[in-house]
Amino acid sequence: MSSVTVVEVQAKKVNPLLASYLVQLALNPLRTKSITTGVLCFLQEVLATHLAGVPVQKPSPDAPVYRQLLARSKIDAKAVKMAIYGFFISAPMSHYLVGALQKAFAGKTSTAAKIGQILASNLLVAPIQTSVYLASMAVINGAQSVDEVIKTVKSGFAAVMRVTWLTSPLTLVFAQQFLSPELWVPFFNAVGFVMGTYFNTRVKKIRMAVEKKKDKDAKDA
Repeated sequence: MSSVTVVEVQAKKVNPLLASYLVQLALNPLRTKSITTGVLCFLQEVLATHLAGVPVQKPSPDAPVYRQLLARSKIDAKAVKMAIYGFFISAPMSHYLVGALQKAFAGKTSTAAKIGQILASNLLVAPIQTSVYLASMAVINGAQSVDEVIKTVKSGFAAVMRVTWLTSPLTLVFAQQFLSPELWVPFFNAVGFVMGTYFNTRVKKIRMAVEKKKDKDAKDA
């Protein structure tokens, strides 16, 4: 029985929308992951902007209606860039790295194998993903040189890895114990979306607080 057939059989036991998604994931894995990650990165940026209370960048009164609607919805160029990052960088990278990890430990269910998978994920896969993520965020946020990108990666790497090493083992253990391999991608996407939105919101709030303090200091000077 082919892997696609297995997924189709298992998909019948879940929600119809999830079932359709799992079939597409089996038939066109990279394309499906890229579209999913692109959409989630876009929504993550827009949602974080709303949750952080970032002020609306009002267009000119004579701007087209669609631009005014986009501004009110807080959909800007950064959200589009996040979608591009998710589609072209994050999803393909995760597809090949996590795919290689799953292949390396396929069929191995012993405790030692599960621990080995967790260690490989945290010591090999996670550092690569974190470095690429931070470098991409530096570019999206306006870094103008390689030095600025490197500084961003160095300054944020330890903090992101600490959080990753705290949450990744828990999510991976949960997936190993309670989910079939076909459900890992939707599960990790959901976890990544929640965590990403949370940290994105925190970063935006911190940035606004810093800018507010700078404005206050400038007025008091």
